[in-house]
Amino acid sequence: MPDAVVLLSGGLDSSTALAVARDAGYQCHALTVRYGQLHEVELAASARVAAALGVLDHRIIEVDLSPLAASALTTAGMVVPKDRSLAEIGAPGDVPSTYVPARNTVLLSLALAWAETLGARDLFVGVNVLDASGYPDCRPEFIHAFEALAQVATRGGGFRIHAPLIELTKAEIIVLGMRLGVDYALTHSCYDPVGDAACGRCDACALRRKGFAEAGVADPTRYA
Repeated sequence: MPDAVVLLSGGLDSSTALAVARDAGYQCHALTVRYGQLHEVELAASARVAAALGVLDHRIIEVDLSPLAASALTTAGMVVPKDRSLAEIGAPGDVPSTYVPARNTVLLSLALAWAETLGARDLFVGVNVLDASGYPDCRPEFIHAFEALAQVATRGGGFRIHAPLIELTKAEIIVLGMRLGVDYALTHSCYDPVGDAACGRCDACALRRKGFAEAGVADPTRYA
């Protein structure tokens, strides 16, 4: 079985991307990064998902972006947008305060370092441009550019960056994940949790609810 490194945040999308990699026959090494986010609920979720999906190795490392990358996810006092309409979320030109500058560039670079060390040539990431918040580092152009970078930034090249969910709706992602055995009750998507419960009002919660409703699947999320 070939090795693959999968970026795993503990959210709905990254958990599904892990299931896709496993289903494709890869021996999965999951990487979770404590990047300075203000809450750690998603880190616990990543450990649950990694165990449930039987990864070969799950690493949680710390690379604190908060001193440099201002975001509502990393900077106390910045407001997480709440109660926005689905038309507002991901509208052209909208990049909300929950965007973390250069986060996916840094995270993929860390995954690339681990992959090169392992001798793996495949990296999986759960980015998505439909039913998403409009982050620039979730676009196909970014994935293609990073894959090109990986060829010249390493010894030997030959790396493939897989973004299997990038052009799926949230409902399509959920249907795919259900087919592959993902237990979405283990995952966490909320940007501003209340204890261990999702707030139910941020963009991530709105898109998650929309996805389950459109997929015709009961939403297992515990909302505050």
